[in-house]
Amino acid sequence: MKRCLILVEGQTEERFVKDVLCPEFESRGFYLSPTILTTKIVKSGPNFKGGVTSYAKLRADLDKLLRSGAVVTTMIDYYGLPSDTPGMSNRPIGRAIDRVKHVERAIFDDVGSPYLLPFLALHEFEALLFVDHETTALVIPAPEKASELLAIARGAEPEDINENPETAPSKRLKQVFPSFRKTLHGPTAAKRIGLSALRARCPHFDSWITRLEKHSAS
Repeated sequence: MKRCLILVEGQTEERFVKDVLCPEFESRGFYLSPTILTTKIVKSGPNFKGGVTSYAKLRADLDKLLRSGAVVTTMIDYYGLPSDTPGMSNRPIGRAIDRVKHVERAIFDDVGSPYLLPFLALHEFEALLFVDHETTALVIPAPEKASELLAIARGAEPEDINENPETAPSKRLKQVFPSFRKTLHGPTAAKRIGLSALRARCPHFDSWITRLEKHSAS
């Protein structure tokens, strides 16, 4: 049985993997298993989960998963990565796609395992919800605001919606839909939009799925 362990940022990404990606890859005999990264280890009781608080914690979780011998990948937001993450201090000036690929390569080089496929969402998971403004608005539900969601991105492709603290994808969604709940509406909208549509509008996301497909076939 071929396996892939996916280190995810939180419950939203966990649900997305289970609801959208797992069924797609199980049909190929490739079994994906999401794990929410650990933010704090406690002596008694469950550890705290979700969010990237430091690269050291991210690296520790990656090392743990890689000891399984399975392929390991990530679904973590590029927006808000800690400054101590490899590659963050010397990112190239220019296109966001070049910056995110630079950091992904730096993480790969730092970990040093051929079984690692780093993926950082550009700029965060919520960018996927801009692929189909009508479906997202219907899920929230506020279908009458679909045109506002379309207009607020000002014609930008979903992955180009930037990492500015005031204009990141999640912040723009909140501006239009104050009732938006990431863990509830995010995975549901992404599932209804569909993997094919997400891949067609989000090239960096598509390249990650393509890499997973290659591993499923190897």
